[in-house]
Amino acid sequence: MALKPKGVLLLAGIIVLAVAVGMLIFPGFTDNSLLPFVGALALYGYLFVALATLTAPFLKEFVLAIGKPFLKIHHSFAALGIIFITLHPIFYAIETGFSVFIPNFDSWTIFWTFAGKPAFYVFYVAIVAAVLRKNAVRHWKPFHALMYVVLFFGIVHANLLGLNFQNMAIAAIYDSLFAASMAGLAVKRYQNYKIRKIRKEAYTKKNGQS
Repeated sequence: MALKPKGVLLLAGIIVLAVAVGMLIFPGFTDNSLLPFVGALALYGYLFVALATLTAPFLKEFVLAIGKPFLKIHHSFAALGIIFITLHPIFYAIETGFSVFIPNFDSWTIFWTFAGKPAFYVFYVAIVAAVLRKNAVRHWKPFHALMYVVLFFGIVHANLLGLNFQNMAIAAIYDSLFAASMAGLAVKRYQNYKIRKIRKEAYTKKNGQS
């Protein structure tokens, strides 16, 4: 299938959003510190992971608009998210030390302030689940759904600690992305509920007529 006008608008919107994020955070690159770059990696990682989750409940719409198989669309966004989110703590560790990889449970407030640490491990559990989906057909989905936990941990961490979130525009964009992802999850769960209901009714009707 060829790229449709809606697909052009969709991709253009994503590009505009990515460029807008860059323009908002670019002024932070004022010295030789890696921290602004580290923050940029986190923002772009979150952006593409959120977009990957948003493709799931709107599978048909994305495929018809972009003209590509769902998994190709989903995996393209996910791959970019994986790259950026993986590099985020690595470069932060170069700047501040490798304690960045150790979750902190000293207090409730500290845990949520540094919630990006446990989110990193949950993130890879969700990725491994997707990689092993063919070998664990009945069990991989709940683990892959942990990606929504990652988004929650990430947005809390960003709001409490992220320097870029002092910019109200950045905060608004990413809080809206999180809200959209949660709304997408609700839509997907409702879609699954309707499918199960239809199948149950069809099964009951078939067995009732037998």
